[in-house]
Amino acid sequence: MKQHVKANVKVLFALTLVHFTGDFYSSFTSPLFPLFVEKMGLSLTQVGAIAGINRLLAFIVQPPVGYLADRYQSRHFIFTGMLLPVIFIPLSGICTGFWTLLFATMLGSIGSAMFHPSVTGMIPVYSGSNSGFSMSIFNTGGTLAFGIGPLFITWYAGRFGLELVPVTMILGLSTAVYLYYAVPVPQPEGMNNLGFFKTIKENLGSAWKFIILIWAVMFLRAVVGQSFLTFMPVFYVEKGFSIVSAGIIFSLFTIAGTVSGLTAGLISDKIGIKPVFIFTHIIMTPILLLFLKLEGNWTYLGSILAGAAVLASLPLGVVMAQKLAPKGRSMVASLMMGFAYGLGGFAAPLVGKFADMYSIQAVLTGISFVPLITLPIIYFFPNVKGS
Repeated sequence: MKQHVKANVKVLFALTLVHFTGDFYSSFTSPLFPLFVEKMGLSLTQVGAIAGINRLLAFIVQPPVGYLADRYQSRHFIFTGMLLPVIFIPLSGICTGFWTLLFATMLGSIGSAMFHPSVTGMIPVYSGSNSGFSMSIFNTGGTLAFGIGPLFITWYAGRFGLELVPVTMILGLSTAVYLYYAVPVPQPEGMNNLGFFKTIKENLGSAWKFIILIWAVMFLRAVVGQSFLTFMPVFYVEKGFSIVSAGIIFSLFTIAGTVSGLTAGLISDKIGIKPVFIFTHIIMTPILLLFLKLEGNWTYLGSILAGAAVLASLPLGVVMAQKLAPKGRSMVASLMMGFAYGLGGFAAPLVGKFADMYSIQAVLTGISFVPLITLPIIYFFPNVKGS
């Protein structure tokens, strides 16, 4: 693997644009849940099932794809993965029931799981000496997409209707033409002759204990983040907000996470990753509890604070894992983002079931205490700088 001394801005931009494009379309589903509920009569359990199954697919697909991405020089994972959400998530607008909606969103989720390990694994190669900040910039592509996407799709569906949502795929298909020429072929890790489990062993080496600790924290953070992201739109529509207002709350949550992720990346390059983890996970619980208590326009401010707290550490877990296990950048990225994100998101059906039994607010209040569980685990993290 050849490491570039200076950051290759053109390649980093292209990889970030892949991330943005795929996640932009993936972000459509949750904000549209209120309209799907109205159109199809979905229960909160069914809403949770769609969200959970799609995130489980990320859990299943990303580690094998991460292994294959480390093993083969191919852009197929990147472009096939990006095009699946670009095409199939918009098609959810013409779905007529639970099963067709689940099928369309499943294909989009599989695609999202395919491109993430490859492009994430390429970031350290082209980031020069500032891998923490570069990974935060790359992560910004995803979090910004999840900020802008809900605003766009709730406005679009509110004005033109769900039936015309498939027209939006034109934007993604046009972007894919540029990316075809801008994204380079991934560099292999020199483990072509090793099998899946031997590759994992070679990738992780003596750092496997730390990797497990980091994964555990990323998993628990994902339970919190995905529970809020899945049920926020339905929760606030139930509270009397419009579908567009609920989309704004969703977007502010993710956009704030974009800014906090960039800030966390810059700070981690200077003082290390562990202190940033400790700070963000200490403040997460009180901020989430405050967010759920706020009413009226104060809800928008609460969404900004909550998103900043929940999403700040997202890129740092990937950076730390890649620093500790540099031989398998795509594999460890898939463990931190796909395996943790997918398994954490699979809690959504259970969250939805409890929300049907009690209330969304009661369940999200309980989930707000989960970050406190991560603090003893973070204590055992190694001291690693992002740069």
